[in-house]
Amino acid sequence: MTPFVRHTGLAAPLDRANVDTDQIIPKQFLKSIRRTGFGDNLFDAWRYQDEGDIGQNPNERRIDHDFVLNLPRYADASILLARANFGCGSSREHAVWALLEYGFRCVIAPSFADIFFTNAQKNGLLLIVLQDEVVAHLFAKAQGEGLTLTVDLPTQTLSGGGTDVRFNIAPERKRLLVEGLDDIGLTLHHADAIRAFEAKHRARMPWIFEEPA
Repeated sequence: MTPFVRHTGLAAPLDRANVDTDQIIPKQFLKSIRRTGFGDNLFDAWRYQDEGDIGQNPNERRIDHDFVLNLPRYADASILLARANFGCGSSREHAVWALLEYGFRCVIAPSFADIFFTNAQKNGLLLIVLQDEVVAHLFAKAQGEGLTLTVDLPTQTLSGGGTDVRFNIAPERKRLLVEGLDDIGLTLHHADAIRAFEAKHRARMPWIFEEPA
């Protein structure tokens, strides 16, 4: 998992509340068993005017040029601004995979759905919860002259566009993001202790490990 320490990027304003995971990555794209290949279909029903399916070439589809992510000014955005209750709906982890593969490192909103929040943490996508008025200010800047933000996770600060605020994050979540650890990586941090336990267990109960005759 890619560590998140400090990131500076252009912010794209997705001015919609209650964006659910089916809108983030529609159900027809969940047939893939891989964790990659979802970025081209992020917000698929909004980015394109035709109905998409897995394996389609996005360059051959009809683009909705009015959708925010299709506007040239937001082409390189890596921070997403969203409204309340982002990531509601089903628990599909694919939604986080799609956001990351598209290029987003951070999503800022007044609130997030709980399961989506957990999935984001496990995959290295930083979610920042800010008060409504702060988010509204960021939207106004992003929709106006444009907005570049700097997120510093160790100091828990967000700056840019006349905004300089601290955000809250649980210490353990912060540590895992800064160190780039998912559940497996966290477990492997204790590899020596695991191996020591296995050796003692084998010595104490050797018959468990004997090959059948």
